[in-house]
Amino acid sequence: MTEFIQEVELKLQAPLPGLTAHYKMSHVVRQHYRTPPKDARVACVLALFYPKDGDSHIVFIERDSSNPNDRHKGQISFPGGKYEKEDSTYEQGALREAEEEVGVNAKDIKVLGNLTELYIPVSNFLVYPFVGFLNYRPEFIPQIGEVKSILEVPFADFQKTDIIQETDLKVGQNMTLKNVPYYNVNGKTLWGATAMMMSELLEVIQPK
Repeated sequence: MTEFIQEVELKLQAPLPGLTAHYKMSHVVRQHYRTPPKDARVACVLALFYPKDGDSHIVFIERDSSNPNDRHKGQISFPGGKYEKEDSTYEQGALREAEEEVGVNAKDIKVLGNLTELYIPVSNFLVYPFVGFLNYRPEFIPQIGEVKSILEVPFADFQKTDIIQETDLKVGQNMTLKNVPYYNVNGKTLWGATAMMMSELLEVIQPK
C-alpha cells in the first residue's frame, strides 16, 4: 500500500495528460467545450485513496440535493463542492469539502498532488481536482442533504476490462445523449466530469 501511494505521488509530479485522458471518457458533444468563461464558478474535489481489506480504495459519493436547479443531483462524483471565500487555497477547499461531505478528518489527509482542472459547462463550474491519501479506513459520515450514499470502490476494479461501458443518458426533458462512456461502479453509472478526471488519474498511474 505504501509503495503504491508513493508511486502515485511521484507520478503526479510529472506532466499531466490532461485533455487526452479526459476525452477517453467524454461524450463527443462534451469535447466542444474547452475554455471556461470569465464568470465560471470554482469548485474543488478530492480523489481520496485509503486502505480497506488490504487493498487501495477510492471513495465516491452519490449526490443528493433539495435544490431543483442542481444539474448534478443523483450523479456519482468525488467529494467536493464550491470554493468558498474562507478557503485560502483550492487544495484547502477540496479538503474542507471532503470533511463536510463524507466526515473524514482533513488534518489526517496527505495531499499527493493535483490533476488537470476541468470546466463543466452545464453548471458553469471550473473544477480543480486533488488526489489525497488516508493511511486508515475512515468512518464515513454522509452529509445530510448533500450525499445520498457513499461508495467505497477498490482501485483494482478500474483495471477490469468490462468496467468501461456505454449507454444512452437522458440529461433533460427533451435531450438524450447517445453512446455515453461510463464506468460501471458497483452497478452505478459514473460518467461526465468525474469519469473524465478518473480517466486522467488512471492514465497517470498506468499509462496506456
